[in-house]
Amino acid sequence: MKPARLGAHMSIAGGCDRAVTAAHSFGFDTVQLFTKNNNQWKAPTLTDAHVAAFRSALKTTGVGTPVAHNSYLINLGSPDDTLWNKSIDAMVVELERCEALGILDLVAHPGAHVGSGEEEGLKRIAAGIDEIHRRVPGLAVRIDLETTAGQGTCLGHRFEHLGTILGLVKDPGRLGVCVDTCHIFAAGYSLATADEYDGTMHDFDRTVGVDRVRVWHLNDSRRERGSRVDRHAGIGQGHLGLEPFRFVVTDPRFRDIPMILETPKGTDEQGEEFDAVNLRLLRQLETRSSQTA
Repeated sequence: MKPARLGAHMSIAGGCDRAVTAAHSFGFDTVQLFTKNNNQWKAPTLTDAHVAAFRSALKTTGVGTPVAHNSYLINLGSPDDTLWNKSIDAMVVELERCEALGILDLVAHPGAHVGSGEEEGLKRIAAGIDEIHRRVPGLAVRIDLETTAGQGTCLGHRFEHLGTILGLVKDPGRLGVCVDTCHIFAAGYSLATADEYDGTMHDFDRTVGVDRVRVWHLNDSRRERGSRVDRHAGIGQGHLGLEPFRFVVTDPRFRDIPMILETPKGTDEQGEEFDAVNLRLLRQLETRSSQTA
């Protein structure tokens, strides 16, 4: 069995190409990045030189299937028309930037209903996606709706939320899904044993469809299952432990899709970068499974 396609979210300080070279330096196969400052609405011009540098870095390093994440300011579930329309405008820009860079997947949190209720919030998200798709017909990049922990009024913490959005949009074929281990665990789904992992993925397949999964986020959780609090931890350093990650990285259904670490950055007591530690742990889990198979 070929190894999982592992990567991490990397900084674009100095240019989007820097994220690619940083991922390569750790031995990652793929990378996730913001294509702009995620804490600002404004997006600087993406010049031909920026695009060329990014595409060249991918070719030179062999890092493939890059993934982008949209700005956290965007809320397609907002009942406020001003913010909703601003979010739609921003998503169009994000998609166009991905298309220029050759990125085929844009991960996006579905949105928060901010008091309007789940049903209205899901309808609002679907309507926003329809408008976005109307404005950018023919783009190859897909919006990948991410599972969430369910903090506050954030939608996407139940698989049914994603299923509802997919059922409401006019062109569901242009959507994918990103599954985040920390988020689904914090939302209450169990991954502790092989049977529990299989049960959770069965529920996901029934409500959303495993064929929709285009990205995984591999993060342990600093908070307990069902807490609905989104706090990421290093692999094996939280309440999930190691086994759930073994189930994911060895699941043949997800062999060819990007699996992205969004774990804390820094170094351990020996001075080793956390990204390197987490990558090694995931590869060890793969090796152990292949040896016992």
